[in-house]
Amino acid sequence: MTTVASAKVQRLRVCFRRGEEVKYITHLDLMRLWERALRRAGVALAYSEGHSPHPRLSMAAPLAVGVTSSAELMDVLLSRRIAPRDFMRSVSAQLPAGIEILEVAEVGLGLPSLQSEVRWARYRVEGPFAGAPEEARSAVERFLAAESIPWEHMREKEVRRYDIRALVRDLWVDDAPSGSCALGMVLRCDNTATGRPEQVVAALGLPEPAAIHRQELVLAGTSPAREAWRRAGRFVE
Repeated sequence: MTTVASAKVQRLRVCFRRGEEVKYITHLDLMRLWERALRRAGVALAYSEGHSPHPRLSMAAPLAVGVTSSAELMDVLLSRRIAPRDFMRSVSAQLPAGIEILEVAEVGLGLPSLQSEVRWARYRVEGPFAGAPEEARSAVERFLAAESIPWEHMREKEVRRYDIRALVRDLWVDDAPSGSCALGMVLRCDNTATGRPEQVVAALGLPEPAAIHRQELVLAGTSPAREAWRRAGRFVE
């Protein structure tokens, strides 16, 4: 059956969890997973124009392989309206273990693209920091006190050089079980630059993290998450 381009009449924003069961699948495979689930749920997807129409799905700041999240955001454009609660119920029944829809809300068709609105990402990073909370706190204090920290790493056979300090909005040490500790961080995540938690950990001189979890994506404009961080003293304009 040939798929033809279709008009978009509704835009739903989906917040979902990505758990341990699916943390090693690629972004492309994740998009295919969502496309299959939406089709099986009978959702009327809107399709792009051109010789190879594709569903109008867009995900904000795709995660690196191996990272879990409780804050993934995806926009779905539809050619027929559906109540967000009905969308959530129908699509949830088609999702595998490890993917859970947390919230669905309708947003305006004329709003900027989801990716263009992302500004910051908040992470919790756990690793073999056992017995070294004070070492971690000292490393964090030195990092935050620096005006700039030149950094480089190899990516796709190319050496990337940048100021890693400029990518970190906030950084702190949290308590963890068994006297260990974890790192919390708010990193830049926009169309100009993206902070990577594992690179920040390396810049701190700490061991490679055992687990990275994205807790929130902050969009431009008013954000409940941003307000919560401000009240907690964690996020200052």
